[in-house]
Amino acid sequence: MHNIKFGTGGWRAIIGRDFIESNIRLVAKGICLLAKEEGKTDKPIIIGYDHRFLSENAAKWIAEVLVADGIDVWFLGRSAPTPLIMHTVLRQELYYGIEITASHNPASYNGVKLIVEEGRDAPIETTARLEELIATLKEEDIESTPFDAAVEAGSVTYRKNPFNGFIDDILSVMNIPAMREHGARVLFDPMYGSGTYPLMVILCTARCTVDMIHNTRDAHFGGNLPAPTVAGLGELATKVQNGKYELGIAFDGDGDRLGIIDRNGRYISANEILVMLYWYLHEIKGWSGPVVRNLATTHMLDVMAADFGEKCYEVPVGFKYISSMIDEVDAVLGGESSGGLTVRGHIHGKDSVYAASLFVEMISVVEKSPSEILAELEAKYGKFVLVEDNISFTAEQKELANKVIFTDKALPEFGKKIARVGYDDGCKVYFEDNSFVICRFSGTEPLLRIFAEAESAEIASSYIDAFRKLLAMN
Repeated sequence: MHNIKFGTGGWRAIIGRDFIESNIRLVAKGICLLAKEEGKTDKPIIIGYDHRFLSENAAKWIAEVLVADGIDVWFLGRSAPTPLIMHTVLRQELYYGIEITASHNPASYNGVKLIVEEGRDAPIETTARLEELIATLKEEDIESTPFDAAVEAGSVTYRKNPFNGFIDDILSVMNIPAMREHGARVLFDPMYGSGTYPLMVILCTARCTVDMIHNTRDAHFGGNLPAPTVAGLGELATKVQNGKYELGIAFDGDGDRLGIIDRNGRYISANEILVMLYWYLHEIKGWSGPVVRNLATTHMLDVMAADFGEKCYEVPVGFKYISSMIDEVDAVLGGESSGGLTVRGHIHGKDSVYAASLFVEMISVVEKSPSEILAELEAKYGKFVLVEDNISFTAEQKELANKVIFTDKALPEFGKKIARVGYDDGCKVYFEDNSFVICRFSGTEPLLRIFAEAESAEIASSYIDAFRKLLAMN
């Protein structure tokens, strides 16, 4: 029995345990069966990969299986961020793209992300069917064509200059004159990931001064998580201050999540990035339209949108829901508190390259630091502080948590008025003062995630503590 399950970010597994050659080839064969079932085998599938251990090997193993089943492959001769694969599927009107990545997971993980038409994350219906097809397979069902032989036969084609269209599309909508006039000085930390090249080209084209750290390949990510969180960017914060840089920029392992450090070493959270960019696009660049967030993302967007005469739409966790809603309501942008966002007219997935470029444009145009912009927004809309807690659990604890939260629908005693409770994706408690707490199981890791937002970290933490006490997970 294959233990291959696709969560919100694709199939992710521990290297050497489940992420092994035989399982990777099973996934590839499942994709072949899916493509045949959907009648979509007449176009190539583009395959990219990040810097993780086994990523390039896995990409080649998948290509070998696809080619043996009669599906041509576009292959990249170098690592590439997930947004590039999404962009290529969109612009070249392909049916599928594949990125070998485990995104921001620990270095012991790797995975396979399936991208479908229009450059979108594969929907639940597609990945569920893929799981069903994989479950029917045995290793002896799989044929493969040696990679070099497939290249020689023309079934595998290396893409020349794969970044050109992606970079040019971003540059075409940037205020390059303002960026050149301002001349931002930036320290960039790609966190040993695959997003280095496109951002460097864009910022250098805008004549910013850019230095880098952690820009080589390290499959162990320097012993840290490749996630641009406050815990992971201490070195960047120190070097930004000591080097008197205007901005620090950090990406996750596959270049779809963004972290920002202000010139004073302050970490700018994903929620703060979202509210600043929505303000900039709507109020400074003059883009009209609503905003989209997932249910674990700041309610400051709701307050801001209402002030703009717009609406903030809430969707479940999973970027596919954000991108779909952006299209449905023609939103200016959409994002999530974990660091991913996209903007109207761009790709249908998270892209830290475009987001970081837009952030540099913003500080160049308004001539203010992120902290100064944020202080003005908080003075107008109030302070919103998000606190997150990730809890590992045993099988017994998960069963108990499921019963308490979703069967019994028990709630802690919070000591304040609850406006409503939602169970669309986890359990979310909405309070009358616009604060909230949400408790849900991760779709990519064995974790119970609790997010809480309030006017202070102390109040938000009290919501989390109340849930921990209810679940006996202190």
